[in-house]
Amino acid sequence: MADSNGHKLEDFSYYLSIERRMSPNTVASYVSDLTRFLESCRTPVGQISTEDILDYLAERSPELSKRSQARLLSSLRSFFDWCILEGYRKENPCDMVDAPKMGRYLPDVLSVEEVEAILESTDLSTPSGVRDRAILEFLYGCGLRVSEACGLKLSHIYAEDGIVRVIGKGDKERLVPLGEAALRALGAYMEVRPDPAEPAFDDVVFLNRYGRPLSRVSVFNMVKKQAILAGVNKEISPHTFRHSFATHMIENGADLRAVQEMLGHESILTTEIYTHIDTRTWQAAVLNHHPRK
Repeated sequence: MADSNGHKLEDFSYYLSIERRMSPNTVASYVSDLTRFLESCRTPVGQISTEDILDYLAERSPELSKRSQARLLSSLRSFFDWCILEGYRKENPCDMVDAPKMGRYLPDVLSVEEVEAILESTDLSTPSGVRDRAILEFLYGCGLRVSEACGLKLSHIYAEDGIVRVIGKGDKERLVPLGEAALRALGAYMEVRPDPAEPAFDDVVFLNRYGRPLSRVSVFNMVKKQAILAGVNKEISPHTFRHSFATHMIENGADLRAVQEMLGHESILTTEIYTHIDTRTWQAAVLNHHPRK
């Protein structure tokens, strides 16, 4: 872990002990949680996003009880609240993370019908509606993280080849196939895309009405709004579309390794965590291919 993070943890530990008057055991637990998180995340404290939190919680959820998950989230939330007090950040990335339900943090999986309902809920008579439809198509159709969608570059889209180059976590690149639906939505958006406010934004795909790049919070709010308009009564976020995409791909027979590549997961174990197919689907697949069938 970087020295700067180590110093922050020392200061945070002092804050918990002296100002919050927490017990030594509680302080040790918080610091242990944060040390492991920061070593896993490998992102400067000021740049850690909500989806970084969600990714980490999803990876840890199978090994943690509901109580341990709640403590882990409490550790992270307290640390980022302290970071705001100290001026290291302006917002807490845990604010949009719900408390654990049924012992896991993974978002609800949308059915294909629910995804379609949310897509159809966008108002295509307005430029913002056309843009939002394109964003949703990329989140679901390409399995993008919200940060990847917000940072998408026009120069990274190869429409003729049906491929988009995605810059993921740790500046790692991957190539993701672009489906026809995403390409159509992108084409419609490009006809109404506002002029960039600055030359630096010329290559940014998704802009707000002022010609500036969209923030993650804007996309979070848009997704929640469209879900309400579509009548989908689930706690969802942009991450839900990524998770639903992976789940639907596996349900339709996609190879786990191919899904891993599309999602940009370093480990196949992470992909397995994000593809919680119901038991009946796995049972059917096993029985249909069982050597003793």
